[in-house]
Amino acid sequence: MLFSTTFNLTTVVGFAVAIKLMKRWWLKLKETEEVAREKARAELQLLKAQIHPHFLFNTLNNIYFYTLNASPHAPGMIKKLSGMLHYILHECDQLLVPLEKELKMIQDYIALEKIRYGDQMQMRVAIKGDTRNKSIAPLLLIPFVENSFKHGASKMIIHPEIIIDITIENNELVFFITNNKPLLPEPTPRQAGLGLKNVKKRLQLLYPRKHELNIVSESGSYSVLLKISLNEISISKTTTEELKHTLDYAIA
Repeated sequence: MLFSTTFNLTTVVGFAVAIKLMKRWWLKLKETEEVAREKARAELQLLKAQIHPHFLFNTLNNIYFYTLNASPHAPGMIKKLSGMLHYILHECDQLLVPLEKELKMIQDYIALEKIRYGDQMQMRVAIKGDTRNKSIAPLLLIPFVENSFKHGASKMIIHPEIIIDITIENNELVFFITNNKPLLPEPTPRQAGLGLKNVKKRLQLLYPRKHELNIVSESGSYSVLLKISLNEISISKTTTEELKHTLDYAIA
């Protein structure tokens, strides 16, 4: 009886210790997951905080120039900027946005820049495939478009050229952009801008192993090829709802 009682007591104590250890392990696991979620939230919030002023100042400076000269283009530019800001402020807080709206925002941005460059700009934009019922993380493509103007067209004395091809096939988006640039290197070597770094970080956070990014810089051209599996965001369901209100956007 003494042996039986001792054995039973040992068994009960063993179970109690095992349960306590499992509970401690479970709490540690939840703590680790929460730290990972907070880290992702903090990174996305930091990216968003870094990028707002740059985009606004770049675009407003262009409009300011035209308003000073009483250009007839100014009202149209303001209208397009207003639409872009409405999209950014009121629709880009979602984890995913309709691809059609994302491409419309890019087209509005291009239209603003084409007004500034006038006839000297050689530009071709082609969008192929069915964009309906497709979604994408907001403002992933625009940094590459702005960089083409900022580091390409704006540096060319004559014949600036930008080519954009966007193809949607099945559930994959293929984005290609190339621009010419001066043969002589810039006095200050070009470095990856804030927007480019941010969009790379967002791709890593939101599309891990579901995107392919290739950037080629040659003596007279700069090209970007980006492939994304649409509608696939690699964030757990518990994290998704929390990220909806902190989703950043990146513009160069």
